[in-house]
Amino acid sequence: MRVVRVFQDEDVRYGLADESSITLISDEPFAAWEAEGVVPLAQAQLLAPVMPTKIVCVGINYRDHASEMGHAVPAEPVIFLKPPTAVVGPRGEIQVPEKLETVDHEAELAVVIGRRTRRVSPESARSHVLGFTCANDVTSREIQRIDGQWTRAKGFDTFCPVGPWIETDLDPSDLVIESYVNGELRQQAQTSEMIYDVFELVSFISGVMTLLPGDLVLTGTPSGVGPLHRGDVVEVRIEGIGSLVNRVV
Repeated sequence: MRVVRVFQDEDVRYGLADESSITLISDEPFAAWEAEGVVPLAQAQLLAPVMPTKIVCVGINYRDHASEMGHAVPAEPVIFLKPPTAVVGPRGEIQVPEKLETVDHEAELAVVIGRRTRRVSPESARSHVLGFTCANDVTSREIQRIDGQWTRAKGFDTFCPVGPWIETDLDPSDLVIESYVNGELRQQAQTSEMIYDVFELVSFISGVMTLLPGDLVLTGTPSGVGPLHRGDVVEVRIEGIGSLVNRVV
């Protein structure tokens, strides 16, 4: 099942998408809902598929990326937060502040939490996940070096593209994850190469903070991160989910 969030009839609505149409639903996908009409997918204005209360990101979760960044493999997951105001949807613009020359793309599998999650085991974490989507953890490497930490470098408005939808029927253990810039392949890996898998991460994070329905967990990026310039088109593509495309301005 593909869960979408759209702007329809001057309102923001959730729906269920197939290859050609969207069935609008009466409430958020985290609650009981009823079907309320059908609209063509081609005519829909897709938004970010969820608006989280928080975005919990995982750093250094692929060994090759740890090597390219000069980091040791962490003994525990390294987590940080991006603000909800960083979210932008499919076809939305990544807005680079004037003082920055470039930013980096980081293709990531994002986990969408389906219900209140606190101190769960990795085995129990599966039942707390609604589904998965594509994300781009846009980062200013320049600011990251200046600050020595990640909040400002990754927290600008529009620095978290997400979409195009939430795929609920998916095994996240061994998916192809790729990024492209202007059609050129930049990153390619399998999610099986993660140091900590999806459900280990949800469990670990839930031992630190309560995750709420709609919250996002970004599971780390593989090697191959690199610069984006104004005018570039960046795509995150994940097997079984689809393609998230954004323009840099």
